[in-house]
Amino acid sequence: MKTLFAFILHFLLAAGSLLLASTYIPGIQIDSFNTALIASLILFLFRYTLKPILFILTLPITFITLGLFGFVLNALLFYFAGSFIQGFEVASFGAALLGSLLVSFVRFIGDKIIDFFIQD
Repeated sequence: MKTLFAFILHFLLAAGSLLLASTYIPGIQIDSFNTALIASLILFLFRYTLKPILFILTLPITFITLGLFGFVLNALLFYFAGSFIQGFEVASFGAALLGSLLVSFVRFIGDKIIDFFIQD
């Protein structure tokens, strides 16, 4: 079981990766770190509630595209989160796709580093 400290580090990493995406990807704008924290919480909720349902509903498309449609699902959820969070704006689907890829990559590497140093 992960400690509360590890959970907080993962959460801060998610917010930081959103800020990184807003810095380097044109079309993504985040007003403040507080907005990034809220956006990372919303994306966390989407990842564990909406994404499994959407994945099952789009399983034939995902199978035909050899799993690449998963990237589209991530981008759609990223774009959807940007549409209703005040201070978090995603200008286009292309920006959402690049942003979700960058956030996923940074979080993957950061999560592995955190899990390496903070073990159960």
